[in-house]
Amino acid sequence: SSPGSFLAAVSFAENVPIWSVGSVDSRGSLRLFPSGSLRLISGSNTTVWDSGTDRLGVVSASIQDSGNFLLLNNRSIPVWSSFDHPTDTIVQSQNLTAGKVLRSGDYSFQLERNGNLTLRYNNSITYWNQELPSSFSSNLSSPSLGLQTNGVLVIFDSTLPRGAEAVYSEDYGEGSNKFRFLKLGDDGNLRIYSYDTRNNGPVAVQWSALPNQCLVYGYCGNFGICSYKGTNPICLCPSLNFDPVDANDRRKGCKRKVELSDCFGNTTMLDLDHTSLIKNLDDPNSEVFFVGSSSCRSNCLVGSSCLASVSMSDGSGNCLLKGPGSFFTGYQGSLVSSTTYVKVCGPVLLNAPLIETEGNDSNSMWKLKLILGVSAASIVIIIIMVVVIVRAKNARKNYWNDENIEEVVMLKRYSYARVKKMTNSFAHVLGKGGFGTVYKGKLPEGNQDVAVKILKESKGNGEEFINEVASMSRTSHVNIVSLVGFCYEGNKRAIIYEFMPNGSLDRFISENMSTKMDWEKLYDIALGVSRGLEYLHNRCVSRIVHFDIKPQNILMDKDLCPKISDFGLAKLCKNKESIMSMLDARGTFGYIAPEVFSKNFGAVSHKSDVYSYGMVVLEMIGARNTEKVENSGSNNSSVYFPDWIYKDFERGEIMRIFGDQITDEEEKIAKKLVLVGLWCIQTNPYHRPAMVKVIEMIEGSIEAIQVPPKPLWCLPTFRVPESVEDNNETSNFKLL
Repeated sequence: SSPGSFLAAVSFAENVPIWSVGSVDSRGSLRLFPSGSLRLISGSNTTVWDSGTDRLGVVSASIQDSGNFLLLNNRSIPVWSSFDHPTDTIVQSQNLTAGKVLRSGDYSFQLERNGNLTLRYNNSITYWNQELPSSFSSNLSSPSLGLQTNGVLVIFDSTLPRGAEAVYSEDYGEGSNKFRFLKLGDDGNLRIYSYDTRNNGPVAVQWSALPNQCLVYGYCGNFGICSYKGTNPICLCPSLNFDPVDANDRRKGCKRKVELSDCFGNTTMLDLDHTSLIKNLDDPNSEVFFVGSSSCRSNCLVGSSCLASVSMSDGSGNCLLKGPGSFFTGYQGSLVSSTTYVKVCGPVLLNAPLIETEGNDSNSMWKLKLILGVSAASIVIIIIMVVVIVRAKNARKNYWNDENIEEVVMLKRYSYARVKKMTNSFAHVLGKGGFGTVYKGKLPEGNQDVAVKILKESKGNGEEFINEVASMSRTSHVNIVSLVGFCYEGNKRAIIYEFMPNGSLDRFISENMSTKMDWEKLYDIALGVSRGLEYLHNRCVSRIVHFDIKPQNILMDKDLCPKISDFGLAKLCKNKESIMSMLDARGTFGYIAPEVFSKNFGAVSHKSDVYSYGMVVLEMIGARNTEKVENSGSNNSSVYFPDWIYKDFERGEIMRIFGDQITDEEEKIAKKLVLVGLWCIQTNPYHRPAMVKVIEMIEGSIEAIQVPPKPLWCLPTFRVPESVEDNNETSNFKLL
């Protein structure tokens, strides 16, 4: 394993270890004792590793063609096998059952009982988690994980007749002369490798759990900052106020040159732009607050129990404070929006810049001015300088496009040619909207159906697109449509979603509930959508306001589980109150909150989504029935606001719109959903409940829900297009 150090190992083709234990010097040995135990003995005659098979009748050892190392009894029956006791690797035909763990240093990987794949640091901190696809049941009996010869990682269980495909390698299905294995590296990353047996190698990485190595928790040790030099991750100390723990191994972290306890009132804050700390939500020494960047910095400086703080700068308004006892592990990149503040004993001694910033252009501009001043007569030199500057800008742009995107977007990136191929040259249109056209496709890595949204061509460098895709890639919820990839190639941009076989909510309602309402199913849909919205508003990495909640943007999977789509095209919140600029507002008429039309009603915020949700609920259960509105004799504004519902509540006649064939239990559900919808569509955003309160009302008793006040509502009569964002005509209002 290193000069003068040796392992007991099983290797493929002599140089690919697939199972290994211990570390001994050249005098060490691997011995099978008469007691039946296999032991690795060091040169000083101490036991480094033991198979634990004493008195189990072991008389011999054998290795199979699959790479499985066996200890056998006198009837050649296996008593112990390396496949059942994996170390850091599993190979083709080897299964990793739930409860078994791959380990490498401080890192571990395992298959959970619910089918999730997890990577952990120090056995406790989960920094990567891939859930079982929502189309499969998580009620598994005894799951196991296997790497197939075609490069697919599959979860097996008695409840999964065909297995659940979890991961596809890059060389999936390519040839039969590949030996593949799954290995947890000592860097904390899980990878699928392949070895070309025809050409004796080389070993090549075909999939990584974390494409950005810097997102591995603890990769650079305590107080270490991970960054990239070209394509290689590097570990650095936050500043020259720190020294490496081990100059020969920068991954062991850093230590302060002067401890804060010896500072005698001379503490100050080190500002690290484009730097964030990997959050550990279970850290008892960390706290999250909703404050601005300057307060995030100053609160840590004056707080005796704060070592560092992070202003997330991602629209969430979050400030993470790290106290004594916290593990400080950070990463830095030009597209990381957060700023980290580290308390040090002054003065601050800065490192050389780790990443390029716009400030680096100042020297070039000064030199350019100097050249122009002293060489004004030389037109040739001016032309050369212009060419150099243009090429430098293009080089920086290309570097941003091709390299740095992977730092923040944790999704597979496809070329436009591959997108065209997966959609069969855009043959099957699923729908069209204000942002683009959606096509049905199939991933090239397998048979998974997907929905491919081709966005309308746009100008610019794509920074906003990349930032929003990055935000979308970090969402994970059962009621949110999952992203599986994206395309960014000049002005050609696409987002690839999981395919929803049962279409949108409006189609589902019209096809399945036109004659008889399934109230329990409607209840489940309303609850599912509310949970998805609450997640977007409060619990995803970047709080997201959707701004276009409508039945067409709620999709149904094969199990009729509702999932919110198109959320990634919303603007991210800019501060903790989630107040949005009118320039960022958009939506579809009939579901748009009144404050979107006029600031007199309040500020546009996440409460605008609550309004749209209320309208969806009322329409879903038939309380916005067009015929009913027309028969009510109301004016045009009643189409936008169901005024007649309050009149029916006052008369006690609300249930007549649902017909006579309704049970007492169904009536409770209907009344509850009507009340929830009415609370959500209050004119004043302040009076609308937050989505967490909406969930509480839906799950609670109907007796606990009061009838909301009837809001004062009026709108001038005018013709409005179906989608505000598609309107190119002149109007009394304009949303950009």
